[in-house]
Amino acid sequence: MKSNGGTELGRYLRARRAQIRPEDTGLPAGTGIRRTPGLRREELATLAGVSVDYYTRLERGRESNPSPAVVDALARALHLRGDAHERLHELAELASGRLTEPRPTAEFTVRESVHRMLEALRPLPAYVVGPYSDMLAANAPCRRLMPGLWDWPAQERNLVRYLFLHPVGRTLYVPWEETVALSIAHLRAVGGRDPDSPRLTALVGELMLKSPDFARLWDRYEVCERGGGVKSFAHPKVGPMTLTYEVMSLARTGGQRLVTYQAEPGSADEAAMLRLDSASRTAAEPSTR
Repeated sequence: MKSNGGTELGRYLRARRAQIRPEDTGLPAGTGIRRTPGLRREELATLAGVSVDYYTRLERGRESNPSPAVVDALARALHLRGDAHERLHELAELASGRLTEPRPTAEFTVRESVHRMLEALRPLPAYVVGPYSDMLAANAPCRRLMPGLWDWPAQERNLVRYLFLHPVGRTLYVPWEETVALSIAHLRAVGGRDPDSPRLTALVGELMLKSPDFARLWDRYEVCERGGGVKSFAHPKVGPMTLTYEVMSLARTGGQRLVTYQAEPGSADEAAMLRLDSASRTAAEPSTR
């Protein structure tokens, strides 16, 4: 993807270069005030073993066909590993035109069998999201886990949006800053597969305008596709709890993921989680849709 501001590859290189300090690479910090945050172009070029002119053209979108060996050298100089390293290769392929296979579009219809699975997973909170974290379906304990999200119209129920724009979303997760940083890194990772997606463009555009916190973290260009982990909650109804979660891709859905939470059996965290389900059973229960 190329625009008047250069390529996505160039923006990624600039963002990651700004986060590397000279002393992190063995270079002397020098004296005086550096006008450029992080490494200078000539410093990164030296570390990667390419000319300053070549690297400058890469950042500015005037060079769009780096070899895999050059991409690997840049990744080492920028300390990129795992998803971040793969993202650099993917952006280089996009810039060169080598990546031409169309990406699958997001599918917003959840299969009936998946709705049944969400109910079968109770009392575990469970939900289905699209590739850009749009909430597509959830069972009753999950609806209790994320209060306020369901007050929004269906087309606005996005987990990243909830984290930044809903007052409960900003207090529910502990620590909030760490949670949102991981969510943005995941959005960066999945967004790289279709950077021109209208849904992704609309979501990022809205959050850039409405949330300075989002804009600050988005510009860091951290990349990490999430596959499970631990989240801590300060829930307004059932109190604090720490839950583990697993993420499973659903086949033939265009990127839908099933997410489930659980807790250590017999723990206070499990007792709090189970209260989400018991409370939902005493009320009029909505469907998973």
